[in-house]
Amino acid sequence: MRKVEAPPEVDFFKPRGIPLTELDSVNLSVEEVEAIKLVHYDRLMREDAAEKMGVSRRTLERELKAGLGKVADALLNGKAIEIKGGHYLAGDENVFRCLEDKHEWKVKKSFKRPKECPGCGSTKIKKVNENEGFDTM
Repeated sequence: MRKVEAPPEVDFFKPRGIPLTELDSVNLSVEEVEAIKLVHYDRLMREDAAEKMGVSRRTLERELKAGLGKVADALLNGKAIEIKGGHYLAGDENVFRCLEDKHEWKVKKSFKRPKECPGCGSTKIKKVNENEGFDTM
């Protein structure tokens, strides 16, 4: 999972004047958008952006390259862009893991700690610490 400040509020873009039914689209993951935002909008150095996302610089580069390639494809070929999915943790969330069925889920930090797993109902759950579960490949 990658750390993101928050998922984008706007998650769909399309060329003007072309009905959606006639368009191909590309799908950007939330973490690809976060990598583009940190490096090209916030103008962070790649090392700082990688640290902020909780990944290695190499992983940040892969997310950045994939995201920019998809944006270029959409712009050059008149495709819609949809932002959805990925494996990320927003800044205002905690991750919990069930020790029985290994199910993981996210809970807003402002909410109380869950009492049971939403998958199996087990009360054997733990909060995943900030570094555990983050892919640094």
